[in-house]
Amino acid sequence: MSGSDMPLAEVLRHLDRLAQQSLPLWDVPEGATARLINVSENATYLVEAPGGYKSVLRIHRENYHTHRAIECELAWMEALQAEDVVTTPGVYVGRNGDPIQQGHVEGLPAPRFMVLFHFVEGAPPDESGDMKAGFEELGEIAARCHEHVLRWQKPRPFERLTWDLDAFFGPRPTWGDWRDAPEVTPDVRGVLERVEATIRARVEAFGKAPERYNLIHADMRLANLLEDETGTRLIDFDDCGWGWFLYDFAAAISFIEDDPRIPGMKEAWLKGYRSVRPLSAEDEAEIDTFVMLRRMALLAWIGSHIEAPEPQELAPGFAATTARLGQEWLDRIGA
Repeated sequence: MSGSDMPLAEVLRHLDRLAQQSLPLWDVPEGATARLINVSENATYLVEAPGGYKSVLRIHRENYHTHRAIECELAWMEALQAEDVVTTPGVYVGRNGDPIQQGHVEGLPAPRFMVLFHFVEGAPPDESGDMKAGFEELGEIAARCHEHVLRWQKPRPFERLTWDLDAFFGPRPTWGDWRDAPEVTPDVRGVLERVEATIRARVEAFGKAPERYNLIHADMRLANLLEDETGTRLIDFDDCGWGWFLYDFAAAISFIEDDPRIPGMKEAWLKGYRSVRPLSAEDEAEIDTFVMLRRMALLAWIGSHIEAPEPQELAPGFAATTARLGQEWLDRIGA
């Protein structure tokens, strides 16, 4: 959440002040207030005002995205909406004509970028039972987005995160080194070193042809689909960037890779995907490689974000389960 060593609780106190004092940067109703609803890479606030007004304020993590990178995110969201690929949240333009605002409060080391989104009605699909219908829709949406980026003339210069092998396993990984995560014992590390080496080899052989590696959402989970009687919206494009199309399935099962329902969810996702866009047998054979890549990235993410409540809750046993999943994958592919 912060590039400094400041405790999260202190950072959030400062961000709360920043959220409240920044609302006049947009034409929001008098009496509007902001309430924290989520903390991850960014801090997200629900903005409410008398009369039923609602919007969503995103305060960006320090040094995570540039102004231009956020512009490119918003441009893709706007294009997806305009071309009827998928419904995305609208954005409020600030009083100065820029949808991306910047603010600073005493106590924080640097200014923060901020975006105010339209409030999106709806709820995520139910994840407590059979999720096949939701995953079939996820597959359809992923395929439509992938088809779109292959033909979309991206604005120049186009700047977004890159989710390649260096981003996960290089000398300066985006989410940190998985080896620094909690509970990475010598036994766990031994298995995961073999898993990393195998992922590297298979992904390098898979390659980066544009029809496999392009602009992706990178966090297309059911939690980021909102549904109501008018349809489905895709939200939270903050991690969108250059990556492998198959990574969008891997991201869809984040944190539940060991769920016994995964084979059925995978089959449903593939069915939805292939209803829109072909997927070769060679591509399908590598899906589990990208599932393991994402799982390793999540282990690193837990370690580098351990000050936040969600990583703290997820950390116990996560490394050991990752090693078990990794060994099972190595056994299946005969590595």
